[in-house]
Amino acid sequence: MSFSHQTLGQRVHFGAGNLGSDVSAAVQRLTARRVMLIASSSAASAADQLAEVLPVAHRFDGARQHVPAEDAEAAGRMAEQVDADLLVCVGGGSVIGLGKAVALGSKLPLIAAPTTYAGSEATNVWGITEQGRKTTGVDDAVLPRSVIYDVDLVATLSTSLSISSGLNALAHCVDSLWAPGADPLNAAWAEEAMRALALGLVQITENPGTGVDGPQQLQYGAYLAATAFASAGSGLHHKICHVLGGSFGLPHAQTHAVVLPYVLAFNLDAAPAAGDRIARALGGADALDALEQLRARIDAPRALKDLGLQEQDLQGAAAQVLDVVPASNPRGMDQDDAVRLLRAAWAGQDPSELRSHP
Repeated sequence: MSFSHQTLGQRVHFGAGNLGSDVSAAVQRLTARRVMLIASSSAASAADQLAEVLPVAHRFDGARQHVPAEDAEAAGRMAEQVDADLLVCVGGGSVIGLGKAVALGSKLPLIAAPTTYAGSEATNVWGITEQGRKTTGVDDAVLPRSVIYDVDLVATLSTSLSISSGLNALAHCVDSLWAPGADPLNAAWAEEAMRALALGLVQITENPGTGVDGPQQLQYGAYLAATAFASAGSGLHHKICHVLGGSFGLPHAQTHAVVLPYVLAFNLDAAPAAGDRIARALGGADALDALEQLRARIDAPRALKDLGLQEQDLQGAAAQVLDVVPASNPRGMDQDDAVRLLRAAWAGQDPSELRSHP
């Protein structure tokens, strides 16, 4: 073996009912005195809880998907006006993404308490959308110093959103197997994450509201998936989804859930080792078959047209995708390939038709 691996440094807490105590301890470790609290509307009660125990200088409620540049600028100005010395985010990927955008410009430390399985909390990747294009980058300044996983925060997440968010995490695993920084450590974490995510997805679908084991498996899998992705970098799947979200306004988690089997089908026969890991983690003989069986079992979203993408936008989206295909992708892609993949995902066609060796 010959490879270089970067492990990101952050403190991670898992538990139930641990939000207030673990966030308070993290704030104390950073000796913060003026916290800017950023919260999603769905996490209002959790934010209220934190506001009672933290030295909050300002509370910023709400965040839009894909972090519009004007939102990042407004939040950044507010952090400066209130002289904040720490950012605390409680919410899904949009809220944590907004916090990262503020941290990018201000270099303020960040603490994250995620309420979905998006995984942004465990990466040093930021993204900002401006003039219909989503720009992403890597900067250690945006990596949360501490992450608090409280299973109570995902207890009220709808089953449909849990499925999409969990499949988004699964996409982190798959992409990390052939992204530019793919290595054996990332692959090991990704395989364990896929096993946990599949288990959690089935549990929350077939036995909703019956306990914390399924949601905690999803939190555990989402964290491992994000650590693998943070090291490996963004692969073809995420490049495609960033185009669809940033330029066409598609919802983040659902888009990842739909696109995943099509990218897997496109790359699978050119990446047999990755396919073996995916199949093993999902308990099947073939990676794509195993993923499709899981998606059918949990009733995953199926088509980009159901998410608002227009058929006339496929050519333009394909052209944007071609500009960002990673050199590490195991299979080459041209304009016809990109259109064919996007059209299949738009219509919800059988993804196996994209395999290079059906």
